[in-house]
Amino acid sequence: MTSNSLLPTAGLADSASLFIADMERWLERAVIGLNLCPFAKAVHVKGQIHYAVVNAQRPDEVLRVLRQELADLAASPEDERDTTLLVMPHGFPDFLDFNDFLGEADDLLESMGLAGVLQIASFHPRFQFAGTAEDDVTNCTNRAPYPTLHLLREASIDRAVAVFPEAETIYERNMEVLQSLGGSGWAALGVGATVMPSGDPVKKNGEGG
Repeated sequence: MTSNSLLPTAGLADSASLFIADMERWLERAVIGLNLCPFAKAVHVKGQIHYAVVNAQRPDEVLRVLRQELADLAASPEDERDTTLLVMPHGFPDFLDFNDFLGEADDLLESMGLAGVLQIASFHPRFQFAGTAEDDVTNCTNRAPYPTLHLLREASIDRAVAVFPEAETIYERNMEVLQSLGGSGWAALGVGATVMPSGDPVKKNGEGG
């Protein structure tokens, strides 16, 4: 599985592997373990997920890194890099700010001529569906340890859907799985952040998700 740290200072660079470990734990225990995405296991097992951990807080800084990661993914062989997780431990602590930024990310994709080639999905530790309470467990379907942009190939999505013709049922099933699991069940998975953006460990009762 490939990884890439874009953190500039030595101390923060040392933390990149910890941020990635949190993301891998979330992927294995929640996304794959609960089968929230039937397409995730194959690329994970094959080591085709690229992790980019970026020390960026301002939207313009994130957009610069996002531009490079989109270009790199588009130029990479699919069997080596199928998808990218751009992890931002230092950026967008507020979910509404992050949600607003997604429009800028899609505008960048369009301006690069990559719309229809790649697409951008997103996860946030404080993700909240409209009309739900913050502690509604169904929000966890879109929660990750850190704010994350998921860069996907349209061709890979098309192939995955072709072998899973009832893809539109995934959302409903995920809601049922999370409701059955409950908040305590989700917490027991241990898939929240274990390290602060500063590189310090999260306190025992401070686990996200």
